[in-house]
Amino acid sequence: VDREAAMLEKQAKVNQLINQYRVRGHLIADLNPLRDEAPVMHSELDPATYGLTIWDLDREFLTGSETGIYATVGPDRRMKLGDLLGVLRDAYCRTVGVEYMHIQEPEEKRWIQEQIEGADTELKSEDQHRILSQLNAAEALSNFLGTKYVGQKRFGLEGAESTIPLLDALLTCAADTPLAEVVMGMAHRGRLNVLVNLVGKTYHELFKEFEGAITEDQIQGSGDVKYHLGQIGAYTSPSGKHLLVELAANPSHLEAVDPVVVGMARARMDNIPPDSTYGPYPVMPLLIHGDAAFAGQGVVAETFNLSLIRGYRVGGTIHLVINNQLGFTTTPDAARSTQYSTDVAKMVGAPIFHVNGDDPEACVRAARLAFAYRQRFNKDAVIDMICYRRHGHNEGDDPSYTLPEMYRRINAKPTVRTQYRESLLKRGDISAEDADASLAEFRDQLQAALDETRDAAPGHNIRARRPPEPMGVMPHVRTAIDSVTVERIYEALNTVPEGFTVHPKLARQFEQRNKMFRSGEFDWGVGEAMAFGSLLMEGTPVRLSGQDSRRGTFSHRHSTLVDYVTGDDYVPLSAVCAREADLWIYDSLLSEYAALGFEYGYAVAKPEALVMWEAQFGDFANGAQIIIDQFIVAAEDKWDQHCGIVLLLPHGMEGQGPEHSSARIERFLTLAAEDNMHVCQPTTAGQYFHLLRRQMIHRVRKPMILFTPKSLLRAKAARSKVADLSSGTFEEVLGDPGAEAGTVDPDTVTRVVFCSGKVAYPAMELRDEHQAPLAVCRVEQLFPWPYGAVDYELRRYPNATEIVWLQEEPENMGAWNGIKGRLYEAHGDDYEIRRVSRPESGSPAGGSPTVHGQEQQDLLDAAVLA
Repeated sequence: VDREAAMLEKQAKVNQLINQYRVRGHLIADLNPLRDEAPVMHSELDPATYGLTIWDLDREFLTGSETGIYATVGPDRRMKLGDLLGVLRDAYCRTVGVEYMHIQEPEEKRWIQEQIEGADTELKSEDQHRILSQLNAAEALSNFLGTKYVGQKRFGLEGAESTIPLLDALLTCAADTPLAEVVMGMAHRGRLNVLVNLVGKTYHELFKEFEGAITEDQIQGSGDVKYHLGQIGAYTSPSGKHLLVELAANPSHLEAVDPVVVGMARARMDNIPPDSTYGPYPVMPLLIHGDAAFAGQGVVAETFNLSLIRGYRVGGTIHLVINNQLGFTTTPDAARSTQYSTDVAKMVGAPIFHVNGDDPEACVRAARLAFAYRQRFNKDAVIDMICYRRHGHNEGDDPSYTLPEMYRRINAKPTVRTQYRESLLKRGDISAEDADASLAEFRDQLQAALDETRDAAPGHNIRARRPPEPMGVMPHVRTAIDSVTVERIYEALNTVPEGFTVHPKLARQFEQRNKMFRSGEFDWGVGEAMAFGSLLMEGTPVRLSGQDSRRGTFSHRHSTLVDYVTGDDYVPLSAVCAREADLWIYDSLLSEYAALGFEYGYAVAKPEALVMWEAQFGDFANGAQIIIDQFIVAAEDKWDQHCGIVLLLPHGMEGQGPEHSSARIERFLTLAAEDNMHVCQPTTAGQYFHLLRRQMIHRVRKPMILFTPKSLLRAKAARSKVADLSSGTFEEVLGDPGAEAGTVDPDTVTRVVFCSGKVAYPAMELRDEHQAPLAVCRVEQLFPWPYGAVDYELRRYPNATEIVWLQEEPENMGAWNGIKGRLYEAHGDDYEIRRVSRPESGSPAGGSPTVHGQEQQDLLDAAVLA
């Protein structure tokens, strides 16, 4: 009995040891190519910790349970302890270390164990030859560029050349599965090598960029540096399967492209019919990171948070971290508080495959395993390729100032390609002639392409064409819909499935809405629904996301109804979709940065869709300022990348304090140039309806920044006539309704007050109350500035001598500083021009409702009565 008890106790200790290898084996794996000594044994991986001795090595123990949480180690249920330790060390402690025991799902853990414990790690001969060929291509390009273009920034891949065979293995898996497309995003490190050796950029195209040549057909705009540019190509696997590959253009703001790529992938996926021959997630995002940025940039965590949310799912993103163990000059101890740069990925239960970058075969195995996991479980997987950077951050930088010891070791190391070549030669897997032949071939191809580039017309004497003059205000287009369409959409809004119980308070609101509509008027929510519904009936997909967007922050939308009894959802506008699944309205995660980045990427990849992102309040849009600055307003100029995304930013001074008042009109007008976007602030439900439809009816896609109201959502003054849906179009400037109605005599007007937004309504009320001799005109489009429409309004008042720009915002904010130059340029010689606003301020609005009311009355008095 004592012997049996002792063996049972030892079996329990063996089980503990097996579990600890699965949890902590990566800590003693041979992962760092710069480490001189073997990793120190971790106490929890030492058999002696569990009372196991040398005498136990030949004893057999159970290795697991076929029906338990964990898989059996290896093919046999019983194994000698010595053999068992060998299997565990081969699985977890060689040049691949796997972190996966943080995953909550037992099935996923069992699957990983079955793939790596006792697995055959030998690669086929053709795989080895392909790896060497890829390393030859990577090293040849890096060395050639370094020799021919000394001092030019190229952010080479030296030290991380295994990136190329690793990515090649991923693309091969994707092509052979088959997937329809892979959308890639990466920063500068190794980007040129990836573009040329995997995506399909030709040597000739690359050399033209290094030579600085300008061609006759060069795109307009500022352009961008060569290591930011994107490319679309066709990848062919060794088996002959083809795969569309796109490397997205990106800025130097590290990791900003991550949610953009995921959004692009979701859009491409939505374009593929569900009954296609592909699986449920036929487009794979592939993100390539640096270790310091992966740990340091918050958008990485935000993007992981998107991965399992219904509105953003793409069936898993593969993440490759090119871990060169430093930032620009920053070492890991200054860059993060975690053991690994990849620890952030544990938040979504993603497996992490750490791999030694000096072992390209292990890198290929890790890539195949990560891809297989993504395909089976439709979740993210991370590959942490630990390598080094042979040169400085760029080739002109000397890293030895701050890292002398590291760079002495790096300089003494042979290249990855040299090490792998020697390994194959020693194993007899290849001859020296074959090993070197492809390297020489790549060098010859590079030199021939460079000679051809330099022999062609150099282009140095060709001047880049001047950008075309801005078009300004676009020609008006028909945005009205017929009355039959109006009735069909309105019927859908008021119809719910049989047995569906509408919330009692909402039912009363719908009754009021119906009375309003049948009396010939509609408000903001109905105007928006009419725009969405009519576009859907015409076959235009509609996607809207944002915090609380299904209901609307101000409870005005109610695009999705929730059964008061069962909690079931119903989307009324789904009844008018021309095609199934054309309407997507989602509540987003509590993020601006990644959420807007995703929608931007979606809009780029699906230009036929009306794509909108709504801020909870416009004040919070600056949480996504990088996406706005680097992508939305600049992508067309930098990359010739067009996008029709719409930003809905609630804006208005209403005494709610400095954090709930301003969407920062002034910032967007500062960014506005060269027709790069539309900046609008509609003040009626009808204008909003026509504006949304105009966005999709115009063939040219431009971003639209749309400052939406809060108090006007239900204000009677902002309602429009139902007849307006079937006539007219969006007007960049709305004239004074008093002049239209005959209550304002144009001949008596001496002052024309221009304004934008809700301030027009109290200004007109005060004017009417005091019979002041002025007209109030609303500028509904602030950019491009509507010169013609403003001039037309002024000419209606022949005796006017003064222009007042009225705004609620402080002097240094709002539209004034963005439009005053245009006012003075066009009208400064003929009119006295002045501004009425709140005084300049460091914050957008005050915190006291009482003071707000006093300030509001003062500026209205100054504009109307002074």
